[in-house]
Amino acid sequence: MDNYSDIIKACIKGNRVAQNRLYQLFSDKMYGLCLRYAEDEDEAKDILQDGFIKVFLKLKQFNNKGSFEGWIRRIIVNTALERFRDKNYLFAVNMANEIEAADKSYNHILSDLSANDLLKLIQELSPQYRMVFNLYAIEGYSHKEICKKLNIKEGTSKSNLSRAREILKEKVKKQYIVSVNFS
Repeated sequence: MDNYSDIIKACIKGNRVAQNRLYQLFSDKMYGLCLRYAEDEDEAKDILQDGFIKVFLKLKQFNNKGSFEGWIRRIIVNTALERFRDKNYLFAVNMANEIEAADKSYNHILSDLSANDLLKLIQELSPQYRMVFNLYAIEGYSHKEICKKLNIKEGTSKSNLSRAREILKEKVKKQYIVSVNFS
């Protein structure tokens, strides 16, 4: 684990150079995280800015237990979640089937997708689906944890994830068909 204690101490004292240094160290990685939750680059930049303001305000609360990067990451994710909760984007989707097993026939398609292509497809999801998909599939939260974070029912979390996967599967299939036809 890198030792950031000197930078943290200087930031707490209001040292602008140290704050800039901390931002430079983590902003690129956290921006990538924000992009997964945002509809577009502008919204991702807003989430990043709001998140780093919170990081600087809460630095005194970091207790040097665990990863400092992980601590920042939690603040950024929570900032993204707050943004969507405040907009009241989350809603339940009625679906007959719960989470379906991944379709193995599309594994070769997924391997051909670049990370940027996949990120763009995730960004095209509606906010409620994108949130649940990111928290479950990328961040590794359980449905119980997601329902506490988003103030939704567990069934809503499951159905939103299922629908997000279905939409992504269709988008990947369409993209693959288009790329095969133009190859």
